[in-house]
Amino acid sequence: MLFEIVLGALGAMLAVMFAAWAFGLAVRNGGWTDVFWSFGTGGVLAVAALWPLDGVGAFARQALVAAFMLAWGLRLGGYLAPRVAGHPEDPRYAAFRAGDPGTYPLRMLWVSLPQAPASALLALSVVVAARRPEAALDIRDALAGGLFVMALAGETLADAQMKRFRADPASKGRVIETGLWAWSRHPNYFFQWLGWCAYPVMALDPARPVTFLTLVAPAVMYGLLRHVSGVPPLEDAMLRSRGDAFRDYQRRVSVFFPLPPKKA
Repeated sequence: MLFEIVLGALGAMLAVMFAAWAFGLAVRNGGWTDVFWSFGTGGVLAVAALWPLDGVGAFARQALVAAFMLAWGLRLGGYLAPRVAGHPEDPRYAAFRAGDPGTYPLRMLWVSLPQAPASALLALSVVVAARRPEAALDIRDALAGGLFVMALAGETLADAQMKRFRADPASKGRVIETGLWAWSRHPNYFFQWLGWCAYPVMALDPARPVTFLTLVAPAVMYGLLRHVSGVPPLEDAMLRSRGDAFRDYQRRVSVFFPLPPKKA
């Protein structure tokens, strides 16, 4: 049943990401790919969490995990949508158009569709946590809920601090070094990753090997955010636009995990 649900999530997300690709071509903005992925992953994985359990576990736990996914998807998608709608195309996608406009649709398709398998991998952790066999919520569910709320609040705060910084005309050409951004160069990514750690907190049990699948989501999200689509392209863009100011910031502030900043 587990892998049937995950395959269903994969099929649904392939449809979502194909729609994202088509919509992005129509409006000439590939950034909508990220918006569709956020809303789509949140919704599809919430449904996966609520899928019938054949008498295993508690519906309350299913509902809790589904609420996690809906809150995550709505927060991230709701943050990204106005940015994509009100700003030029993300430099990552604009580079495809500038390099060879004729290949832009195909390149965007190969960017969009592989995000569906990433969502399916995340579904492994979500569904296993939702199918934890205990019949009632307990302290582990409470700890997972607390961790998730803390992560969501941290990500929201980091985004709000960055929004205020960008809105201040005095910030033009500068690098943010206040609030959470004084401890991590990417606190929004850190807290987004931290939220996915709620699933192993909720369900990891060495006596049940299948529960090690709850580690897939934090591992996948860390890899994507830290080494693929998150930190590397953003830091490259900041080095181009901020130069030595950002290099100095890199020397003093942790790249991902919040740590006390080094002295200049």
